[in-house]
Amino acid sequence: MAESNFVDYVKIHCRSGKGGKGSMHLRHVKYNPNGGPDGGDGGRGGNIYLRGNHNYWTLLHLKYQRHVFAEHGGNGGRDKCHGTDGKDIYIDVPCGTVVYNAETGKFVCDVAEDGQVVLLLKGGRGGLGNFQFRSATNQAPRYAQPGEPMQEMTVILELKLLADVGLVGFPNAGKSTLVSSLSNARPKIANYPFTTMEPSLGIVGYRDNKSFVMADIPGIIEGASEGKGLGLRFLRHIERNSLLLFMVPGDTDDIKREYNILLNELRQFNPELLDKHRVLAVTKCDLLDDELIEMLRDTLPDDVQTVFISSVTGKGLDELKDVLWEELNSESNKLQSITAEDTLVHRDKEMSRFAKEMEDEGEDILILDDEDMDDVEFVDEIEDFEYEDE
Repeated sequence: MAESNFVDYVKIHCRSGKGGKGSMHLRHVKYNPNGGPDGGDGGRGGNIYLRGNHNYWTLLHLKYQRHVFAEHGGNGGRDKCHGTDGKDIYIDVPCGTVVYNAETGKFVCDVAEDGQVVLLLKGGRGGLGNFQFRSATNQAPRYAQPGEPMQEMTVILELKLLADVGLVGFPNAGKSTLVSSLSNARPKIANYPFTTMEPSLGIVGYRDNKSFVMADIPGIIEGASEGKGLGLRFLRHIERNSLLLFMVPGDTDDIKREYNILLNELRQFNPELLDKHRVLAVTKCDLLDDELIEMLRDTLPDDVQTVFISSVTGKGLDELKDVLWEELNSESNKLQSITAEDTLVHRDKEMSRFAKEMEDEGEDILILDDEDMDDVEFVDEIEDFEYEDE
């Protein structure tokens, strides 16, 4: 089986350059016997930067580059010669790349825009030569500074596709067919599960030369959040989508049940995904007549706008584009960047869960808002207390 060219996860070891040593040199020539110190400074070590580049859409170019080392700074020399600065290294990554520390799992940075430059590791500063330490009371210093050490870090680069609309559905729900019908993208289409093995992007044209980007990811099955099927590998790509388009075939026995299964998998993977706007598309409606479609409307979920479409005949595609464009440009729909687990949303949810547990146990909970906090007096020092047993 041929290896896929779509790489969205790599681990590389990065090391910046160390600073060069300062020179300890005393000038002494026949025409200037009392020349004094003339040791030059060491050069700066090379930095390592991450740079967003829209010409890349995968991390394939970094898959086999497991080590990235910047140059060390040159040592200072005589005659106050400055050491050469180490060459900086720029790692080009596709837009939407999130960086984590491989050892701690801590979020490092997020490269989301083309041309965005982020300093990943700073090179060490060069040491000062003995010329910098001369003074009236110390006219011949015999010491110089060593250069600052380098920095090292093993990082994980994770690509999360940037798209306006992300398609969510079971295998063979018609996602790839829809993308090929609305855009010039040509994903693989076949009548068997997991035809799509890697995400693909398509630009959907709209009225007045407007457009939006649609992302097709491999199908989700029940238990995907636990690693079944293609598991968690591609669920991360819908975290950056501004709008989620759920797709359920019209010949399904229970459309509402399949929609709830997909919703539950997203909830298990990341609860914040449920805060995104959602639209439900009932696909393959060329197999249904108008009477059956009207009967199905009564069984659909009430909390999501639904459109009946057929990518083969083109039925409902214009209506679908109108609905998607309206949702994308609504005031309440904001692009969410979910890059770290330790967010305010997670902390607020955790505090709410804690308060509910305390209330269930009969404990009194006092919740203060910002105005109440103005009247609270804080004690800087706490004296020792003696506790008495009741």
